Amino acid sequence: MRISSLRLQLLAWVVLPLAGLATVNLWTSHGNALATADLVTDRMLLGSARAIAEQVAMNDGVLYATIPPAALEMFDTGDRDRVYYRVETAGGRLLTGYPDLPKANQRDSIEASYRDHRLRLLTLSQAVIGAGADSPIKVTVGVTLAGHDAMVKRLWLSAFAQQLALVAIAGLFVLLGLRRGLAPLIRLRDAVRSPSRSELDPVEVLGAQSEIRPLIDALNAYMARVRAQMAAQRRFIANAAHQLRTPLALLSTQASYALRETAADQRQEALVALQASSGRLARLAEQLLTLSRAEPGSRRPRADRIDLTEAARQVLETHAPRAIERNIDLGLEETGPVPVIGDGTMLREMIVNLVDNALRYSKPGGSVTVKLAASNGEAELTVTDDGPGIPPEEREHVFERFYRMAGTNEEGSGLGLAIVREVVENAGGSVALGDAATGGLKVEVRLPLAGG
Repeated sequence: MRISSLRLQLLAWVVLPLAGLATVNLWTSHGNALATADLVTDRMLLGSARAIAEQVAMNDGVLYATIPPAALEMFDTGDRDRVYYRVETAGGRLLTGYPDLPKANQRDSIEASYRDHRLRLLTLSQAVIGAGADSPIKVTVGVTLAGHDAMVKRLWLSAFAQQLALVAIAGLFVLLGLRRGLAPLIRLRDAVRSPSRSELDPVEVLGAQSEIRPLIDALNAYMARVRAQMAAQRRFIANAAHQLRTPLALLSTQASYALRETAADQRQEALVALQASSGRLARLAEQLLTLSRAEPGSRRPRADRIDLTEAARQVLETHAPRAIERNIDLGLEETGPVPVIGDGTMLREMIVNLVDNALRYSKPGGSVTVKLAASNGEAELTVTDDGPGIPPEEREHVFERFYRMAGTNEEGSGLGLAIVREVVENAGGSVALGDAATGGLKVEVRLPLAGG
């Protein structure tokens, strides 16, 4: 049966082994009690036999054996034991006692059955002065085992009571110790469930033991991740609301203008503008969603094996019509597969944003080149254009969300390079901006190369 209480589990792990050890100790205690009772009974038998032997003497040439009362009274322990004895000469002639009493080895006690009783018997041999051939005499004394068994029982019950008290006291102290030791866990539970906690602030439990500290640290780390996810969601909502407000207002204005126009050519012009604004709005929404997915903790990390060369080729094929429309030479330089490990969707979106930015800022009749190579365990992705470039003092700012350089005429959301940095850093790489040989911008992305 599974115990759901941690306190009961710990108590069971402590008390049950202790109870097992106490059981083993009780078994050995029974053997010790039996050995003690045997020793005491044997000493009493030897004392009784010696007391009887000392009363055997020669009187007028006749050997007499007298049984002193003390020799029998020493067995009067209140257990109603019966004492049997026999005194005989060296030749086996009976002087007194029970003739059919079983014989025992000298000074070594034995147990035997006599008259439907179990007896413990001991034989003592002692010389008698003047007895001649009748010396030494042999005195055999036997006693029933009621007192012996009662002594074993008393000794064993005493040991049992001590062991039981020891287990009970140990269990009590263990319970007290568990109550005190588990107090930090109770305080942790109360701190987490406290109605006054409106934020996911770190939990601190005073007096927490070193074994509980990792749990508290893990809980705080988990709450930190939850806070990061909630913050990312709030930022996304705020960014989306801020960025979508203007395009939606523009769409509404253009739609109203198109509805008011009666001339076919002006209505057509308004509809074309409306279609272009819709496309830009769709691109903005797509970038916002990509930025939200790229934030750490917003989705489960993926470890796809992606060929950057094939991904770049697919992106260039998608953007080829736009490049042809603007008469831009869109080219790919590669020497073979460049495998990396990461989120395939996000890595392709990174390339999309790089190519989209390069096409947007390149002049008609210019060129955009995507170059892929693998060296020193890294995948190198370089996108160059012949646009206006980015001044060195602006290159760190352009990675900020919604940042747009002053004097820029090209339409955009300011999210492209922010998405690139988020994706690259999540994949364990780096991104840097530089000057292209043609005077435009060079964006260099480095990612860990996939092994094998």
